[in-house]
Amino acid sequence: MASNGTNTTSSRFSFLNRSLTTVSKEKPPQKPPQLDRSLTKFVASARGGVVKRLCNFFESPKPSSSESPKLRGSKSIENSDSPTKPLDPAAKSVDSASVIRLPGTEDRIVLYFTSLRGIRRTYEDCYAVRNIFRGFRVWVDERDISMDANYRKELMSVLGENNKRKGHVALPQVFIRGRHVGGADVIRYMFEVGELAKVLEGLPRTKGGFVCESCGDVRFAPCGNCSGSRKVFDEDEGVLKRCLECNENGLIRCPNCCSS
Repeated sequence: MASNGTNTTSSRFSFLNRSLTTVSKEKPPQKPPQLDRSLTKFVASARGGVVKRLCNFFESPKPSSSESPKLRGSKSIENSDSPTKPLDPAAKSVDSASVIRLPGTEDRIVLYFTSLRGIRRTYEDCYAVRNIFRGFRVWVDERDISMDANYRKELMSVLGENNKRKGHVALPQVFIRGRHVGGADVIRYMFEVGELAKVLEGLPRTKGGFVCESCGDVRFAPCGNCSGSRKVFDEDEGVLKRCLECNENGLIRCPNCCSS
């Protein structure tokens, strides 16, 4: 009986051993080839999307085709020799004939802008153009229309009847050597393609980091005749009269940095 029990027990253990041996010899399930190819494509596409997003984040956006006609359509970048075929802004030269001129400014850059921050886009454009010119360290005749209303009237009269009927002028506006160049979009484009550096050759330069001690680069100072009150006392008549030496804000152009 003992032998039978021993045989029965050994047979049971031999069955378990065969089961374990069978399980250990089985190979792990393999993924179908189609699934491997799908996962490979998915990982590749995901990596490509991440790389593309990173490139778009660090690289500056390319100008769309819809923006180029806006630059080519400006009067300041048209060639007088071929009026029916506008030129690219990169090929534009300020020395060529221009329709709009500002008399008496053939030796300088004139920038009409505003220092007010009421309209964010306008202020940012004016600030960007001022920084571009300061990067070249050229002297700029800055005319802030928010500080002197006469500059606004002057600009509207120079740009012509179309702007008078509209009642407003887009800022900033740049004149180089007495000829109208355009606004912020044109100046940015000329700067990016390297044309602006050629145009500014020969113009007066300033010292790097120069800041006027009299006005702090505001380009205006209080009137010395009326101390900014816009009123002066007439001793002969014994009455107050309007000061004729300052503008509507009691300011005059800075005699130190705006004398030329």
